[in-house]
Amino acid sequence: MRFAKQIVTIVLLGLVVSCQAPKTHPRLILDLSGRWEFRKPGDSTWMEATVPGTVHTDLYKNVKIDDPFYRSNEKDLQWIDQVDWEYRKTFFVNQRPKPGEKLVLVFEGIDTYSEIFLNGQPILETDNMFRTWKVDIGSYLRKSKKNELVVKLKSPTETAKPIYMSREYPLLAANDQAREKYSIYTRKAPYHYGWDWGPRFVTAGIWRPVTLLAQSDQVIDNCYYQIVALSPQKAQVEVLVTIQSTENKTADLWLCQEEEASELARKSIDLKPGSNQFSLSFEVLDPELWWPNGMGEQALYTFECNLETNSTRSIQKTRIGLRTIELVQEPDQWGESFYFKVNGRPLFAKGANYIPQDNFLNHVMPTEYRHLLNSAVEANMNMIRVWGGGIYENDWFYNLCDELGLLVWQDFMFACSLYPGDRTFLESVKHEAIDNIIRLRNHPCLALWCGNNENQEAWFNWGWQRRYQTDQVDEISTHYQELFHQLLPTLVNEFDSQTDYWPSSPAAGKEYGQLANTRSGDYHYWEVWHGRKDFETYASFIPRFSSEYGFQSFPEYKTISSYTLPDDRHIDSPIMKAHQRHPIGNKLILNYMERYYPVPDDFESFIYVSQVMQGEGLKIAFEGLRRNRPQCMGSLYWQLNDCWPVASWSGIDYYGRWKALHYQAKRAYEPLLLSIWEEEEELQLHVVSDLAQPVEGLFTFQAMGFDGRIWYYHEMENAFLPDSAFPVFTNPVNALIGSYVSHDEVFFLATFENETDTIFSAPYYLERDKNLDLPDVKLSYEIYENGGSYYLTIKTDNLARQVYLRYDGETEVRFHENYFDLLPNQQKTIRIHKRDKDPFKSEEITIFVMNEIKS
Repeated sequence: MRFAKQIVTIVLLGLVVSCQAPKTHPRLILDLSGRWEFRKPGDSTWMEATVPGTVHTDLYKNVKIDDPFYRSNEKDLQWIDQVDWEYRKTFFVNQRPKPGEKLVLVFEGIDTYSEIFLNGQPILETDNMFRTWKVDIGSYLRKSKKNELVVKLKSPTETAKPIYMSREYPLLAANDQAREKYSIYTRKAPYHYGWDWGPRFVTAGIWRPVTLLAQSDQVIDNCYYQIVALSPQKAQVEVLVTIQSTENKTADLWLCQEEEASELARKSIDLKPGSNQFSLSFEVLDPELWWPNGMGEQALYTFECNLETNSTRSIQKTRIGLRTIELVQEPDQWGESFYFKVNGRPLFAKGANYIPQDNFLNHVMPTEYRHLLNSAVEANMNMIRVWGGGIYENDWFYNLCDELGLLVWQDFMFACSLYPGDRTFLESVKHEAIDNIIRLRNHPCLALWCGNNENQEAWFNWGWQRRYQTDQVDEISTHYQELFHQLLPTLVNEFDSQTDYWPSSPAAGKEYGQLANTRSGDYHYWEVWHGRKDFETYASFIPRFSSEYGFQSFPEYKTISSYTLPDDRHIDSPIMKAHQRHPIGNKLILNYMERYYPVPDDFESFIYVSQVMQGEGLKIAFEGLRRNRPQCMGSLYWQLNDCWPVASWSGIDYYGRWKALHYQAKRAYEPLLLSIWEEEEELQLHVVSDLAQPVEGLFTFQAMGFDGRIWYYHEMENAFLPDSAFPVFTNPVNALIGSYVSHDEVFFLATFENETDTIFSAPYYLERDKNLDLPDVKLSYEIYENGGSYYLTIKTDNLARQVYLRYDGETEVRFHENYFDLLPNQQKTIRIHKRDKDPFKSEEITIFVMNEIKS
């Protein structure tokens, strides 16, 4: 990564002054995370606890409960959220605040309802998991003596119960798995109450760090960096600085780049008690732009904003990227566009929907964030949708997205539910939104704020209105509009005016009641799976932006083994059903398998075919959406990851293991794509490019038998044109192979080659897999080591369909390629990625291939 250095000053008076700064203020006095104690109120014994953490994980560490994810243990742990819990920590403060400083206790996240006491005195009450809570504790603190901090966590369900019971009528929550739907009254991660891919663990705990800070009487609260104008020659940046002051004060405010000596901007300011806002402006010459993955590099700049009075100094560092991004909605031949433009260039969004990586959020380590997001980049993704039933992710997530070039479609945390509209609820949401908008707005990865997931769709299209009386419908509609069409867009406009707001996903427009259609807006397409339609319908249903669609599979056998006993390992077992949260998920997988594939009798092969089917089915969607650029300009499938080991729509399972779907996404999201499709008995070769420059070369198109015999061959000179998709070859199937070869023993393949690239299409088959006359194959492989890395070379005689390499050893292994078709007489070399230093054993490899699957 490169960093630009050539910056000029616009607002700078007097001589250039050194910008080397002392330690950032507020300054850390104590990190109060780490070891705590906890108990159920009334118990005489305190147990060891960890902060950040949850009650569930602390109980497990103290051997008070069994592994929540193992077999059906979940059902035995539902009592935990029905009782209160107490956490405590003792600490000493040896540092005294300097003149003009106060000591502030900061809870970055408390889940959810709590009463907090310091040395027996109440200091704070909390009721929102998504907020940061701060309190001045100077008058409660015992200097140089032992202090006791106690957090009394109230049961989230019992606390919400009176609210639920006091209502004239209940509000609906589609995925809350309890009989009484308390989740919507509590500002807490909705997925904790269950979903159709997740368990019900209604957690409580101190889920983010706790710190004690020394804060001056004049402190920079936040800085907002806005790109006023951007060109290859110059970036104009305005910084809005919010400062909190306890008194009237004269101060100097200035800006510099980190590790640079010269100032960029400076002004003298007069502070008043309360919140103050000022602006600074500067220019960057020859700026290095921040680009999404696949479009360019991710140049990042770190700036320091400094506030100095005669007695205090406050500094805030902010890392930004110089880029512009806008949601483009303009009339066109298909209706109205819906796409993102980055630095003036249209973007085809390629990515997936993201859910929290664990039901117990303290389990997710930085290495797991990096592994998951690196996996997204390896699959050529450029956008992640942070779905509204989870959490506003922590800073690790957004920092990595900045560094990796993953744009973030950011939902507010509302999903598949109706919500109250009383003043107390709206006021809590207001503070939640402000906290998170301010926290996230400077990230160059942030592309969009979205009000909710499917709330509007549910209200109008899921039959929900029919369950209420007329006056109740009017009240619910009013509350919906107050929240998603008034409060949230107003806050986005006030605190992050450079990022677009979209009220609900899916929707056709920004006005209330504009329901999803294919002419405008974004779309969630679930006719495949929920609607039981064939995979081929993906190719003909083309919305303007496909922000959800998907199909389930089982995770790999090693993952299933982690939560089952051998006797559990058949899809109708109670334990397998407990780890399948869709009511008829296993039945649907079997139904689709019977349509498309031979259905194997043995469990391991069934798991394998389920993954092949998920990947091949979604490949039709990936390629269909990309072939129809610019009518469609976005593909975000459901879903990237899991929060526990489960059968689901994910492409990467709970343990970070790639399923067939993720390998198919990697291939189908390549910047240059060759896609073969049959339309009314005509075969078409489409070329799709996301690159800014044309790429010329030689294209070939051929029909090949499973034994390698060539039945048709054609070559032509042509080019991938920039940011485009179009057919370069069309011919009737019968004109290509006539009656020379049966449809069940031939496939089509396209290639592109020039001096720098060789690109293959995926093989295209005229028949479904269950009807293919696949030959027996002789597969052989060898493993070798080179420069500390392992490689596998595999060979075949006849076509080997959907080769799956499975490593059964203890170490975590991922093959650079997997779930691939190995062409007749072809040899392929595959790099083997290992996550740890355990030895790799070649005898632990098992190979699955569709040629050997029999019904």
